[in-house]
Amino acid sequence: MEDIRRILAVSWMTQYCQKTVHYAVSLAAKYGAELSVIHVIDTLWSQGWNLPTMSQEESRKKEMERIQSELDNIIGKEKKGDVKIKKIIKEGDPVEEIMKVIEEEKIDLVILRAHEEGRIERFLVGGSNDAIIRKMPCSVFLVKKEPDTV
Repeated sequence: MEDIRRILAVSWMTQYCQKTVHYAVSLAAKYGAELSVIHVIDTLWSQGWNLPTMSQEESRKKEMERIQSELDNIIGKEKKGDVKIKKIIKEGDPVEEIMKVIEEEKIDLVILRAHEEGRIERFLVGGSNDAIIRKMPCSVFLVKKEPDTV
């Protein structure tokens, strides 16, 4: 693990990514690595709908602000010492956007939250972890979910 210079922590649903960010910060501090935290807003489900543009734009803006705030809060709780954390928020297909960032940022290690395949989580996250792992050009660290959390 001496060659870990760039780490990417993936946030699927911000309210459940605290432990993922915790491990990412810890590993970045231990190895002196650069850390990025990414959250991708999946916009695939909204394509093809004829919703009023103003309503859709306002909703999108509020969602971006909420995610920014939640990530700032989570990162703020975990940040230690001189670990620099880059926050990345993208819109689009989560797998494609994460793979682009891995390539562009030359990521050495991706940290993902392992999740159970419950119906709600499967709907919200889909098979994204599986798709990312299959395409992964670098190492993956899976963080086990706490038994008493959703």
